[in-house]
Amino acid sequence: MAGIDEQRRFIAVNIAVLTVSDTRTLANDTSGDALVERIRKAGHHIATRAIEKDDAAAIERHLRLCIVDPNIDVVITSGGTGVTGRDVTPEAFDRVLEKRIEGFGELFRMLSYQKIGTSTMQSRALGGVAGGTYLFALPGSTGAVKDAWDDILAFQLDNRYRPCNLVELMPRLQEHIKPAAE
Repeated sequence: MAGIDEQRRFIAVNIAVLTVSDTRTLANDTSGDALVERIRKAGHHIATRAIEKDDAAAIERHLRLCIVDPNIDVVITSGGTGVTGRDVTPEAFDRVLEKRIEGFGELFRMLSYQKIGTSTMQSRALGGVAGGTYLFALPGSTGAVKDAWDDILAFQLDNRYRPCNLVELMPRLQEHIKPAAE
């Protein structure tokens, strides 16, 4: 049976929150606020929070800085996942991802369909791994951020979730990198 195993000790992870928007500021970033609130309530740490314009190169640079930072385990972005000309977050992710977590986007859209119907097809939400860091791109609406966290990420970023979770895989994310010969 899936669920939280209260016998296991909780392990907090360090999460970077990045809002992608040409119009949001820290003063009006409701989706970022909702995400930060949920992350903290779950017991995790906010490693950093920022806002980046809808520019693929700038988003890519920001992601690469997070990926090489040993104090960041997960990056969650909100915004820029739609289909308009300014929506370039998935393209920036494509430049850095080593592996996609296809099931994240599929599950997000399945859950979203129950709330917004066929409009969910416009979302290009995605997840993946790069440099041992998990990356998730969420739509920019506050509702979508809440749904993604409450229904997916809160469980997969909790090491107590059974039968399996993403946290317990963290030590193995860089197995493909061979250590230098001594």
